[in-house]
Amino acid sequence: MTDNKTNYLSWDEWDELQNPPPAVTDFDRVVESALSRRGFLGGILAVGSAAAAMGTLGNLMSSTSAQAQDAASRFSFKPIAISTDNTVHVPEGYNWKPLAKWGQPLFSNVPDVDPANGVSLENSDKVFGENTDGMELFIIGEHQVIAINHEYVNPEINLPHNEKGTPKSADDVKILQNMQGVTVMEVAEGDNGWEIVLDSPFNRRIHHNTPMKISGPAAGTDLLKTEADPNGTDCLGTFNNCGAGKTPWGTYLTCEENFNGYFGSTDEAFALPADYKRYGIAAKSQYSYEKFDARFDVSKNPNEPHRTGYIVEIDPSDAASTPIKRTALGRFKHENAAVVIARDGRVVVYLGDDERGEFLYKYVSNGIYVPGGDTSKLLDEGTLFVAKFTDEGTGEWLALTPESTGMKADEIYVFTRQAASKVGATTMDRPEWVAVNPVAIEAYCALTNNSNRAVMKDGKMRTNAGGDVMDVSAVNPRVGNEYGQIVRWYPENDDHADAKFKWDLFVMAGNPDVHKGDAYAGSSNINSGNMFNSPDGMMFDSTGLLWIQTDGEDSNEGEFLGQGNNQMLAGDPATGRIERFLTAPKGAEVTGQTWSADKRTHFVGIQHPDAPFPDGEGKLPRSTVIAVKRDDNALIG
Repeated sequence: MTDNKTNYLSWDEWDELQNPPPAVTDFDRVVESALSRRGFLGGILAVGSAAAAMGTLGNLMSSTSAQAQDAASRFSFKPIAISTDNTVHVPEGYNWKPLAKWGQPLFSNVPDVDPANGVSLENSDKVFGENTDGMELFIIGEHQVIAINHEYVNPEINLPHNEKGTPKSADDVKILQNMQGVTVMEVAEGDNGWEIVLDSPFNRRIHHNTPMKISGPAAGTDLLKTEADPNGTDCLGTFNNCGAGKTPWGTYLTCEENFNGYFGSTDEAFALPADYKRYGIAAKSQYSYEKFDARFDVSKNPNEPHRTGYIVEIDPSDAASTPIKRTALGRFKHENAAVVIARDGRVVVYLGDDERGEFLYKYVSNGIYVPGGDTSKLLDEGTLFVAKFTDEGTGEWLALTPESTGMKADEIYVFTRQAASKVGATTMDRPEWVAVNPVAIEAYCALTNNSNRAVMKDGKMRTNAGGDVMDVSAVNPRVGNEYGQIVRWYPENDDHADAKFKWDLFVMAGNPDVHKGDAYAGSSNINSGNMFNSPDGMMFDSTGLLWIQTDGEDSNEGEFLGQGNNQMLAGDPATGRIERFLTAPKGAEVTGQTWSADKRTHFVGIQHPDAPFPDGEGKLPRSTVIAVKRDDNALIG
């Protein structure tokens, strides 16, 4: 998720307008309440360690000096210091070059972006989109193809002649719509390094007007029918594409996150449907689409928002294929989709809902994945579960069914948040990317932060948009959590399809220089040399190292003193050791990553830089995918 600092409100700030925060936090009352529940929080506050919080689990994160020495061999780089400047830094012995920049052409007859005039309407669906996010690389025959998300746009640089980038026409709106969505592009390494293969038959832009199919349990329901689509099975576009995923059968999963900001009403008297509040849909949009495109005017098309907020499956091998919205994976603010095969061959997909106080989900297919077999129903027919964590280090996946929720089947998949609330799921500190370890039966979720956790408003504890209280708990142990943590779970019976699991905290981010001996210093594997805030993107490499990307506060002041710009770190699950590998330009988020087929290049996304990156002074700031390599061309992932 982005902070979107350049022009408009961030999506969190947008949601705060619908549910304003309190002026004062009643910290003492919350701590007293937590202490009364077995004194749990007291251990964390006293020691400042996630290991202390989870000490009874027998899976402490602190390591011996011998373990630390053994771990050194797993890190093929010398950790780097923080940065506060306007470029990318990588360790000694490594180098980086841009691969793809916002506005860069995918076809040979298209010019690069014009800094003064932006990208023309004619070419806006033929260039690399803005604000890169989740990505995956696919090997298609002898070709390497990357599918990559474009989460949102900065209107001012896409509509440079409009005051504050505000659309003045339907054409203006279409430019913004075309610059978002997904790029599919072939890439190749040559004498000049990695480059886009212009005019490749795989090259394609998928945007807000691309025709799509709706499948799964919500397809055809009255909740999804519109005047333009009376069958409720055909829609246009994918929105606010954040994290991503990859299926074993070679398709790309793009994840719709903050879709709510695209809809508004031109009728001031229109009463917003009650279900809108849970998803943050308001009478005014972020981009003014509703003024020029009736599809986004909820007073005319109140069901249109119900058709967004899904996982979309794309076939990168066929540029003529129609993307499919898979409603069985639920409707919420999807971060990414981590796919793994269970012991019996069923498909398991882990899913985070990136909003404060929302939930962590899992989908388990009914059918078995057979290589080369029919996969068309594997993401349509199955069961969606939501996680409930206990303070004792155990947990359970609760099935979302008509019996457990009291809701109709189609309602569960359109109003998934409401269904999860009904079964008593655990409110989480913004569940972002999930990563599944390829060499161990375990999974991780980045809980990026939650400034509302256990905060009081009008004498009552803050809730999520559905009214679920966000009290402190073992898995979300800090009041007003600005730093975030990463939770790890171990499925029962070494089976990702099992309904039960054990869990611990892999790391609690924090600032040990500002906070001495309390929970906000971070866990025992955080120190002055590797500290960070707001873990967001995460992926494992083929060796089992966890690569952690951040999207947090980079003021380098106050609570965040000494943390510098956003960064990418590597973590060793065996020892808990975490080291900094890359730092981003000022204002940028590090988000999205994948590897070349030979594992000698690590592709990394740099989103919304404030500075004129990567082209230097006097140029536009451009969201960019970079290619990181070792100087000796050795393996990197």
